[in-house]
Amino acid sequence: MSTLTLTNFEITAVDAPLGSVVTGLDASQPIKPEVILRLKQELRERHILIFKNQNLTDEQFLKFAFHFGSLFVPPDDIPVLASKPGVTPVIIPVSNVDGGYTGTGELAFHSDHKWTPYPSSGSLLYALEVPSEGGDTYWLNLNLAYETLDESIKRRIADLQLITYNPFLKQPNTPRSQYRLDKSIPLISPVFPHPLVRTHPESGKKILYLDYATEVEVVGLDPQEGYELIEQLRSHLHQPQFYYQHKWSVGDIVYWDNQSTLHYRQAFDPNQRRVMKRISLAGSHPF
Repeated sequence: MSTLTLTNFEITAVDAPLGSVVTGLDASQPIKPEVILRLKQELRERHILIFKNQNLTDEQFLKFAFHFGSLFVPPDDIPVLASKPGVTPVIIPVSNVDGGYTGTGELAFHSDHKWTPYPSSGSLLYALEVPSEGGDTYWLNLNLAYETLDESIKRRIADLQLITYNPFLKQPNTPRSQYRLDKSIPLISPVFPHPLVRTHPESGKKILYLDYATEVEVVGLDPQEGYELIEQLRSHLHQPQFYYQHKWSVGDIVYWDNQSTLHYRQAFDPNQRRVMKRISLAGSHPF
């Protein structure tokens, strides 16, 4: 592990394939430009930053997040978590109480907003209450997942485009016919093909831009061939060598690069409270 001391705080890489912990920084106070630039550099290298021991109002949380980018705002006709027509909350309550979102169940590895034309560049999740067990979040390094593919697979997927269908276009707990298998089903929202191998817009690193469970379609491939390819790639993704597991503490803020990671949440006891707040930042057209 490496540690960098800058002014009065430290950045320490965790013993995992991604992630650095930031200690000694008070996100409620003004932050020097060189500190913000150093944090952005660390995010490019390590994909997630874990800020410890924070105590912020909503206004302070927003001000801190906006050091790293502007707010993600989806198109009106593209629903995302917590959105209603024309309105997406600035701060989304990720909570199993008080009208929050995502409940208490397991959430498969995914990146946010991949079905939109300009997926978010990142998100910050701030922990206010955490369960005594469960509810851990795992992050997965998609650059490492790409780099460890066989060269033959890299060549095969180099120029492929992938449609990710919007999971918020169906009612919870109800089945939906697969668009990729039944072309007679009308699309009730636009779709946006993105590269299966994405280039990170800042680092230039190659990314296997695929999540683990959402319905997808490989553009131009026979449905069965596309299905088999995606299952092969998803099997490759699901390896612990790509993961970091985070056990939350009250006051943690985790800022992750949504372009180069997936995240997964463990289930937890519905009788316990898990209260967090999320801000997502705007991204660019994937290339």
